[in-house]
Amino acid sequence: MAEKTLNVFEIVQGQIKEACDALGLEPAAYEILKQPQRFMEVAIPVTMDNGSVRVFPGFRSQHNDAIGPTKGGLRFHPDVYADEVKALSMWMTFKCACIGLPYGGGKGAIKVDPRQLSKGELERLSRGWIREMAQIIGPEKDIPAPDVYTNAQIMAWMTDEFAKIRQYNAFGLMTGKPIIIGGSLGRNTATARGCVFTIREAAKRLGIDLTKATVAVQGFGNAGSFAAELITKLGAKFVACNDTKGGAYNPDGLDPVAVSAYKAKTKSVVGYPGSKNITSDELLTLDVDILIPAAFENQITLANASRVKAKIIGEAANGPTTPEADAILYKNGILVLPDILASAGGVTVSYYEWVQNNYGYYWSEEEVNTRLEADMVKSFNAIYDMHVAKNVAMRQAAYMVAVKRVYEAMKVRGWLD
Repeated sequence: MAEKTLNVFEIVQGQIKEACDALGLEPAAYEILKQPQRFMEVAIPVTMDNGSVRVFPGFRSQHNDAIGPTKGGLRFHPDVYADEVKALSMWMTFKCACIGLPYGGGKGAIKVDPRQLSKGELERLSRGWIREMAQIIGPEKDIPAPDVYTNAQIMAWMTDEFAKIRQYNAFGLMTGKPIIIGGSLGRNTATARGCVFTIREAAKRLGIDLTKATVAVQGFGNAGSFAAELITKLGAKFVACNDTKGGAYNPDGLDPVAVSAYKAKTKSVVGYPGSKNITSDELLTLDVDILIPAAFENQITLANASRVKAKIIGEAANGPTTPEADAILYKNGILVLPDILASAGGVTVSYYEWVQNNYGYYWSEEEVNTRLEADMVKSFNAIYDMHVAKNVAMRQAAYMVAVKRVYEAMKVRGWLD
C-alpha cells in the first residue's frame, strides 16, 4: 500500500486529534488546537553587496499561548514553507507542555539559502526580520531561538536590533545567544543531552545494558554529533552517522570527537578513515540497538519502517517518523521516544536562559545540566507511565500528557466555556 502523502501540518493535526479523542475532550478543544492562533508572513527587503535589492519571505507562527508566551526556533532555509512553520510551532506547544515549561509554541523562518549570502547580507536580513516582527515578539510575548542554519551570532544581531527599536536592552527576547549577552551555559549541547537522558532511562526500563549497546546517528550536525559523543560516554558503541553528502559506518566503532573534527575539515563525514560509505536508508535499517534520527522530518517512512531493527529510537529531530511508519514500529515492538519528549532538551535550557535573563542571575554549566537531567527524567517517567497505563505508543502517551496540560490551561482561562 502506498503511503499517503501528508505535509507536516496535516501530520501534527492528526496527532492532536488522536490525543484529544483518547482523552475524551470536547470538540472545541481540537478546533482551537488544530491551527495557530496567529500567523504572520512578511516581505524583507535587503540591500545586497552589489547594490541590488532582494526581497525575502519571512514567517512567524504562534500556536497557543494558554500556558505562557510562545517559544520556538527561527530557521533560514530555501525550501521552508508556511505549513511547515505552522506545524513546527504546534509541535513546540506540546514539546513545552511535555516538559512542563510555562510556554506555548512558536516557530519562525526566512526562505533563503544563507550559505549564498555574505556576512553583511546575512546581518541585514536578520535585522530586517526583527524590524518586521517587532510588534508581535518580545520577552513576554514570543521568544525565538536558533534553528536550522541560524546560530548565536544571528540571535545577537536580532537582539541588538530589537534593543534599537525598543530603546532598551531586552536580552530575554532571544535564547541561544552568546554567553556575553545573556546566553546560558550548557545550551549548545542541550538538545543532544536531553535526548541521551531519555534514551538512558528507556534502556533501564527495557533492561538494555548501554555498555553493550550499538548506536547509529542520522544527521551529524549539532544535535547528532553531541548525542554520539554523550552516549559513548555512557559506554555505548557508536557505529554509524551521516550528513547530506553520505554516511560512514564501522561495526567496530567510530570516535565521535574524531568524526566531528574530520567533518569540520572536509565538510562531510564521508570517507572518514576506516569507515565504509553508507546511505541514509542503510543507516536507518542497520542492526543496532539504538537509532537517533537527528536530521529532518519524514525520514522513517512506510518504505523503510519494517526494516528498522533498533530497539530504541530517540528522536533528536522534529518529526522524523511518519504516522504510517509509527504504526509499524509500534507493532514491531520498537520503543520510539517521540520528538516532543526526546528533543525537548534544547527548549528546556532555552527556558533556563530566559529565566536567568529575567533574574539577571546566571547558573554554572553543572547546575544547568543537573536541572536538565531532573526535568527530562521526570518527563520521561510521566510519559512512560501513561504509555504503560493506557497501552498506547509513547508518542500518543506524550501527546496525551501534553494536550491535557494545554487543555487544562485553556479550560481554566475560560476559552472553552
